[in-house]
Amino acid sequence: MQIWVDADACPQVIKDILFRAAERAQVRTTLVSNMALSRTPTSAYIRTIRVAKGFDGADHRIVQEMQPGDLVVTADLPLAADVVARGGHALDPRGELYTEDNVRERLAIRNLMQELRSAGEPLAGPAPFGQSDRQRFANQLDQFLTRRREG
Repeated sequence: MQIWVDADACPQVIKDILFRAAERAQVRTTLVSNMALSRTPTSAYIRTIRVAKGFDGADHRIVQEMQPGDLVVTADLPLAADVVARGGHALDPRGELYTEDNVRERLAIRNLMQELRSAGEPLAGPAPFGQSDRQRFANQLDQFLTRRREG
């Protein structure tokens, strides 16, 4: 089992949690990005892959390389849906673990919101990323890694 991170939009505080978890659980963690990543520690368990700039380049690389059972950290719902469809697990940086059931629902809501925005409806974006999001993510990640060790 590996952890893949859609690193372009992932908050640094979440990356820091992942770095600590990779060391503690001794699980390979790969950050995929189309820009240079700073503040990535040197570790046998942490690596970075830089893809060419372009639409969804990191997403395509993650889907191409991930294996069933891998965990992908992403806020990108189409990527999360692809990961779940391929037998992987997807975890949002705000701490929501996606399943076959809820990822389809979230994707439908996202698509509806995009349609409303394109029709001129003024809609609010997501709430600012906060301490409770960070804690929820850390808890979900810990539970996921614990289940993997025990299973």
